[in-house]
Amino acid sequence: MGDAFCELIGRLPADKLPQLGGLNASIVVLIDYTSLKSDTGRATLEDGQPISASLARRMACEAGLIPAVLGSSSELLDLGRTARLFSGAQRRGLAITQRVCTAVGCDWPAHLCHAHHDDSWLHGGKTDMKNARLLCPRHHARIHDPRFETTIHPDNQVTFHMRT
Repeated sequence: MGDAFCELIGRLPADKLPQLGGLNASIVVLIDYTSLKSDTGRATLEDGQPISASLARRMACEAGLIPAVLGSSSELLDLGRTARLFSGAQRRGLAITQRVCTAVGCDWPAHLCHAHHDDSWLHGGKTDMKNARLLCPRHHARIHDPRFETTIHPDNQVTFHMRT
């Protein structure tokens, strides 16, 4: 029954599935080209879990591939004030770069987090990657709660302190 269920899931059209945060169901696999071609290469899922290159190739067989160029100085994912909500591409970029909720000590995975504007969009903030962070629902509510003061640390992690 489990094999049949997995086969069913593998045959569902991804573009017809529900979306979460502007993205269809997707798996982010981080792998360099040399490892992808290698029989012994390793890859990493967006949550940091290692997988084999052969498993990454099998996943890619039935999926659309979206290459992500890491380490580039290009700012392709910036939307400025043209859009209030972060796009699917931006959320994918946040998942690759941040991986989990950015609150100190929180390990909620990226795909369950909300995309938050550090500088509020309502007060002129831009929908750009430099102004974006992932927060789980609990910490997203807290960052908007006036009872708490938020500190953004140099490593892009945030902490919250009750105002006195």
